[in-house]
Amino acid sequence: MHIELQQVAPAQIEQRSMQIIRSELSHPLEPENEAVILRAIHTTADFDYADNLCFSPHATKRGVEAFVNGADIVTDTTMAMSGINKRVLARFGGEVYNFIADPEVAAEAKSRGVTRAAVSMERAAAMQKPLVYAIGNAPTALVRLYELWQEGKLTPPALIVGVPVGFVNVIEAKELTMQMDCPWIVARGRKGGSNLAAAICNALLYTASCNERE
Repeated sequence: MHIELQQVAPAQIEQRSMQIIRSELSHPLEPENEAVILRAIHTTADFDYADNLCFSPHATKRGVEAFVNGADIVTDTTMAMSGINKRVLARFGGEVYNFIADPEVAAEAKSRGVTRAAVSMERAAAMQKPLVYAIGNAPTALVRLYELWQEGKLTPPALIVGVPVGFVNVIEAKELTMQMDCPWIVARGRKGGSNLAAAICNALLYTASCNERE
């Protein structure tokens, strides 16, 4: 079998990938959210995100503004944390936090019989500042954020990226997030992942960088 490879310079691979994605989309994307959706598809090679990524009104704009103003990010996994472009984030004055490996968080989660992700959200809420929550793995993180919001114990998030993947309470947790009175980007259904959470944050960061140069 003869396989013919495309000759693409390393610096042009991403550009060519985006061209292919655009050519294979079944419908035009909303301009305001296009950068996020394209980055999601580019990261996952899953065109379903053209339809199942949902946005609260002007969530993309609000997310970009949050980063420009120095917002920090809290993730539910070290994988999401590692995938976020911290160099660009730092240029705006932001940092990434992840409390999953904190021994105190682990001990408290064990004593209470809850997940470390849930306790991590409590730790983040105690920071009492607007944050971008990037949740790609644990639906319990989204549920706990919703509960804290209901209890009046959550500083209004700058943005919630709610894209956990899985089968148990994943759909329900995302639907709860979509009831919250704050900006959110949610991948409806079972699909998602830490790589997707990082990709969405990066799309917003890159948009902020482009806007800064204009």
